[in-house]
Amino acid sequence: MKTRHFDSSFLIKLIGGAFFAYLFFGFMLIPCLNTLTSIFSVKDAAGNADPMAVIRFFMAGKMKQYVFNSLKLAVCLVVTVNIVGTSLVLLTEYFDIKGAKLLRAGYMTTLIYGGVSLVTGYLFLYHSDGILTTFLLQYFPNMDPQWFSGFNAVLFTMTFACTSNHMLFLRNAIRSIDYNTVEAARNLGAGQWTVLRKVVLPTLLPTLFSLTVMTFITGLCAMSAPSIIGYDAINPEIVRLAGSSTADESFPQARAALLSIILAMFTIVLLTILNHYERKGHYLSVSKTKSKLVKQKINNPVVNVLAHIYAYVLFLVYSLPVVLIFIFSFQNYGAIKMKKIDPSAWTTINYYGKYDFEYTTPRGTVKQSVDAVSGLFSNDKTLSGMKISFILSTCAAALACVIVVVACSYIFKHKKSGMALEYSLLFPWLLPTILICYSYRVFFNSSSVPYTFGVNLYRGKNVMFLMIIAYTVVKLPFALRMTKASFYTIDNELEDAAKNLGSGPVRTFLKVKLPIIMPSVLAVFALNFNELFKEYDMSATFHSSFATTYAMVIKSMTETDARAYYNLNAAGRQCASTVMIMIVSGIILYLVYGVGGRDITEKLEARKKRRALLEKLGLGKKETQESAADD
Repeated sequence: MKTRHFDSSFLIKLIGGAFFAYLFFGFMLIPCLNTLTSIFSVKDAAGNADPMAVIRFFMAGKMKQYVFNSLKLAVCLVVTVNIVGTSLVLLTEYFDIKGAKLLRAGYMTTLIYGGVSLVTGYLFLYHSDGILTTFLLQYFPNMDPQWFSGFNAVLFTMTFACTSNHMLFLRNAIRSIDYNTVEAARNLGAGQWTVLRKVVLPTLLPTLFSLTVMTFITGLCAMSAPSIIGYDAINPEIVRLAGSSTADESFPQARAALLSIILAMFTIVLLTILNHYERKGHYLSVSKTKSKLVKQKINNPVVNVLAHIYAYVLFLVYSLPVVLIFIFSFQNYGAIKMKKIDPSAWTTINYYGKYDFEYTTPRGTVKQSVDAVSGLFSNDKTLSGMKISFILSTCAAALACVIVVVACSYIFKHKKSGMALEYSLLFPWLLPTILICYSYRVFFNSSSVPYTFGVNLYRGKNVMFLMIIAYTVVKLPFALRMTKASFYTIDNELEDAAKNLGSGPVRTFLKVKLPIIMPSVLAVFALNFNELFKEYDMSATFHSSFATTYAMVIKSMTETDARAYYNLNAAGRQCASTVMIMIVSGIILYLVYGVGGRDITEKLEARKKRRALLEKLGLGKKETQESAADD
């Protein structure tokens, strides 16, 4: 019996290892290597191989400018995001600023909408015909209406969009500071700003360094803001070249591959530096009895006033887009076109309903534009994009969770082979998202790929399956890191007890381990779904009429707004779509960090408050009495 058990176990491991190797090499490594080799397989007009043609083109053409522009954006973004992001956290968590809870809510609005929805929202406000620009021109007629364009507009938008990481990670870091160290420094005669500079900020340096690397990579790989606002960066150029052909320009695919490899090189170098920095270890000695950080009052009255002014100006920058987009989502297309809130123009047409529009041509002919005005839930393209994004996001987020749960279970049982499995799943972190997606688009756009058994995954509706694979691969590293952390909370004695009671490995996992890690797994699923649902970069790379995602539909609304009396309320429906994304993201974040983030004491306290409220309303007496009887 022991031999059979060994043989069956060995067979399962062998099949599983072979299947994983097939997935890793076929859907991770080889497509990216194909992109690398395509750079050196270019042929000249005579049909002869010219391995250095793309390199020469890069040195002599405009491709260097795209790399320089992306580097310029990344460097500037590191400075602006760190300054703004750190100040946000200090204002809401370290200093005693009036209305800190309200300020924090405003600063965290970028968590519920981002990407293309955030960029189009900022354009709605700050563009030459935007709400705030139109308003300011009334009082400052000499102001340049095109001020929000190019590099400055991209930097402005991404600065405020990228501080969400500071509000999540740096906020946790500053809240974990031991207040005893602050008190000790003050007792030794250190002033308020000396304590901040020499005690508080050094504690935050490891987190700030990680955020700096993340911000640099974000700026380097920027896609939504440069492509929508208009800025020559690497990612938009890769997507443009991917859709071009040799009839239009010289070897576009190889040029796109070269730009992708350049991005990958920068990403690998930065992640290597980050890993080296983290391994060195940065620790701060604290007292054995750690005390909670107490907010510090700003002693200088002038500085205190300036800090409050600065805090509320930033609050307006963050919250105005959300408030105005919500309001204008209930205005008709006439009010939106005039960029004025009209009390008589309230409508729900941007959400639901449709009607035709009659207009008179310059020749006096009356024509009718069918369904020129349609709501979010009545427009076929918008509904289709929402449906596709929901399907892709759900499938990819669920698949990533299943893969990492099985992988983590194996990693904790097999140290040596498990390490190889872990590094394989972290491999996508070494490459920019655009490189992975571009590699998939080129490599699997063929019927001769052995890994797909002759099926062209980019053709027709197959592209949806290819996008699910790409979505899943990109989210595997994050899912693995988060899920692996939850496995450390499992007590080995529980597994031993289950085995002693005769439970097999599968039953033990399903009945003992899975319930313990399920909250973390659901949180990972929710966060991945949240990101993928509003994702634009990958879907733009896979651009196909068979898989137009929600973010791509939102972007197209700005391009077809009121064109030839068609799609008249595109701007209003765009506002409604942004509100929809805010609602979905807000619910998910509340479930993860609100209800899901409570401990058992907080949950019981919330339950008591609900019961007390029901008793006051006369609705919960019976239920309360029954619960008391049960207790």
